[in-house]
Amino acid sequence: MHPSDLQDVEITLFREALRMRHGYDFSGYAPASFKRRVLALQAAVGAGSLTQLIERLLHEEGFVREVIARLSVPVSEMFRDPRVFGLLRSEVMPVLATWPVINVWQAGCAHGEEVYSLAIVLRECGLYDRAHIFATDFSDEALTRAEEGIYPLHDARTYSDNYLKAGGTGSLSDWFIARYQRIKLDESLRRRVTFANHNLVSDGVFGEMQLIVCRNVLIYFGDELQDRALRLFRDSLVHGGFLCLGSKESLAYTAVDQDFERLAPGSPIYRRVIRAP
Repeated sequence: MHPSDLQDVEITLFREALRMRHGYDFSGYAPASFKRRVLALQAAVGAGSLTQLIERLLHEEGFVREVIARLSVPVSEMFRDPRVFGLLRSEVMPVLATWPVINVWQAGCAHGEEVYSLAIVLRECGLYDRAHIFATDFSDEALTRAEEGIYPLHDARTYSDNYLKAGGTGSLSDWFIARYQRIKLDESLRRRVTFANHNLVSDGVFGEMQLIVCRNVLIYFGDELQDRALRLFRDSLVHGGFLCLGSKESLAYTAVDQDFERLAPGSPIYRRVIRAP
């Protein structure tokens, strides 16, 4: 057997060990993406081989928490892709204002940068007090970090630039304190946020949402899992509600394509079609 074929067998065994031993199902993830993540995990934890990695996963107490934290590979920043946040502010928030209660689901919230970005936009648009943000991820470690709302000070300049480009009405520094080479987001931004574990692979609808934000997550899923997640989002949205995806993600040729209309040409923001009863 060619070494690369043997490696693929080991990746399959690792995925099955993760599912059977701990209940995390990665079978729907894009194979090439999942393989890259597992190999990066092997290097990060110092495992001599994939077989050794599997043995640790099966027998080492608590190791699965590190595995899940590293497989999730959260990469984000506040107001990432400012154009999208500008559209949320100018086009989506006025529509959200027509609902008496506003439920927002940030799916795959990673370390929380986008959660706090959404909270700031809602605050500046005067909608925060009747909104509730449900921030979910399948990694408990990511959720813990997100709840802390603490980020490296050297990222503050990028965050501030993004905020202004996204139409921020003040200074981002109004929303954090800087100390010991860290910034800590204002705790008032967490007042209407619930952090919870939710797995798009296996968990179902848990509320009725006016806005769902899930950016740069679906690109790691295979077609079947993408369709499952998108159906979940569709079924969680009220008619006329909004779905915001990543800039490289699209609903074209998916199972829910006919249920949404694009907010603007080239925009990754979609609105669920309002159908007559």
